[in-house]
Amino acid sequence: MRFQTPLLPARLIRRYKRFLADVRLEDGTEAVAHIGNPGSMLGLAEPGMRIWVEPNDDPRKKLRYGWRLVDHENGHFTGVDTSAPNRALRAALIAGEVPGLDSYAEVRPEQKYGQGSRVDFLLRSPGRRDAWVEVKSVTLCRQPGLAEFPDSVTARGLKHLGDLQAMADQGARAVLLFLVQRTDAARVGVAADIDPAYAQGLAAARANGVEVLALGTRISPEGVWPADPLPLAL
Repeated sequence: MRFQTPLLPARLIRRYKRFLADVRLEDGTEAVAHIGNPGSMLGLAEPGMRIWVEPNDDPRKKLRYGWRLVDHENGHFTGVDTSAPNRALRAALIAGEVPGLDSYAEVRPEQKYGQGSRVDFLLRSPGRRDAWVEVKSVTLCRQPGLAEFPDSVTARGLKHLGDLQAMADQGARAVLLFLVQRTDAARVGVAADIDPAYAQGLAAARANGVEVLALGTRISPEGVWPADPLPLAL
């Protein structure tokens, strides 16, 4: 997924009210940027960090900039927009480029299922079991090479595990896909110390037929693209 508008480098001044950040562009201009991320962004919102923002001239949007990337200034990036992975993943699923989820004839985003939920993707093909795919964007990294989910307590994520397990109980494929928006990640684990209930729920879901996959990403100021599968450290 290529960004619609060329990104601009900036420095983070502060993040506040979950979805807002004060930033300073390279020319010294200060602006407010929208953040498409409801999580804690642990380790990714320290004042002074180099970031990349996307400008827009859409009169329907109140803010002129959207925060898209953290630049770790060592050749690695983290994507902070949680909507970006689904847009990138949809194209890869349609093209059959996601290992374990390839060769499906039909890709339906945002389908109702479970108890008032919407699954990210429903995959269908004649003669195959439907695959219900829930995508989680992973951005937390506290140990070199290890990406972890979640970065804060997630009651919504726990509910989605129950929804997936219900689909598995009905004989469908139920897949939790960790899409890691960090280029420095080599494996994926669960932050059980941050959310013990989620860790327990994931273990129970796996024991009852829910599949867990992990996929890396290629990230640059040009865009975000799905990359190779990553091993699980669960």
